[in-house]
Amino acid sequence: MSAKASIVIRCFNEEQNLGRLLNGIAQQTMRDVEILIVDSGSTDGTLAVARRYPVRILLISPEEFSFGRSLNMGCAAATSDLIVAASAHTYPVYDDWLEQLLRPFQNPQVALVYGRQSGDDGAKYAERQVFARWFPPDSNPHQTYPFCNNANAAIRRSLWLQFPYNEDLTGLEDLEWAKRMLERGYRLAYAADAEIVHVHRETWSQVFKRYQREAIAFKHIYPQERFGVWDFLRLVVSNVASDCRQAKRERVLLQHFSDIALFRLMQFWGTFRGFSHHGPVSTNLRQTFYYPGRTARVPPVAGPVRNGRRIDYERLVEKGPAS
Repeated sequence: MSAKASIVIRCFNEEQNLGRLLNGIAQQTMRDVEILIVDSGSTDGTLAVARRYPVRILLISPEEFSFGRSLNMGCAAATSDLIVAASAHTYPVYDDWLEQLLRPFQNPQVALVYGRQSGDDGAKYAERQVFARWFPPDSNPHQTYPFCNNANAAIRRSLWLQFPYNEDLTGLEDLEWAKRMLERGYRLAYAADAEIVHVHRETWSQVFKRYQREAIAFKHIYPQERFGVWDFLRLVVSNVASDCRQAKRERVLLQHFSDIALFRLMQFWGTFRGFSHHGPVSTNLRQTFYYPGRTARVPPVAGPVRNGRRIDYERLVEKGPAS
């Protein structure tokens, strides 16, 4: 008998983060789920952490890895028609995260649902503004544009069987899949109550490369789009100004001005360089995109309480893995 939902988690060197996500899944009100770990060559204790929980572990070599390929591997192994994609460096805020994320599938025309994301206390200030803009507090049951994010999303496996993820893209495999679904008349939904915290502990070089690889993918998905020097300058200036205004309102401008400027510079310089890239993506470039070697300790989450029960991660750390 298949589970109500299959959760696919892509991992690489997530020893410091994975346990918190798996503990959060164990505390969900929806208990009949299977968890599939797709590991792409971790060299730390990621797999040791995973084996403390009831998961299935799938392995993909670094040479074979792409975001789309690892997701396809997890989807192929899933037994439920509802497949949740979750980043290993995320964790749910509430115990009804899965229920909220999967509820829009009651409409048979919904192909994909994605949930809200926020940064934790250690996130860069400008990135918290990105989360606030991209993931607002109000749900949208009928989204007409193909934005989504596979750090916290769910799809129908029956549709994936017909339309697997593009394995050649350097990123944005989620957006490309959503675009294909909209073109075929299916619906996308945004579930603001399905909230996770997304932990990013990137160096400035890693921020640059994240936006570079996503721009390369975006150019492939939308070949008519352009991003030139004027776009780079305009967006750096306008976004730094917007972030600074918000930081001033919060009375933290002096504390965050330098990281605001650096984040926006790396974000849009990476975008510019990605759009400037021509020809195939070399193996060496792919390695720099996919294997930055990221580890981090995660502080406790804080934020407003709503209907779902907030998960007490500090208590879970003391107790250990849930049985």
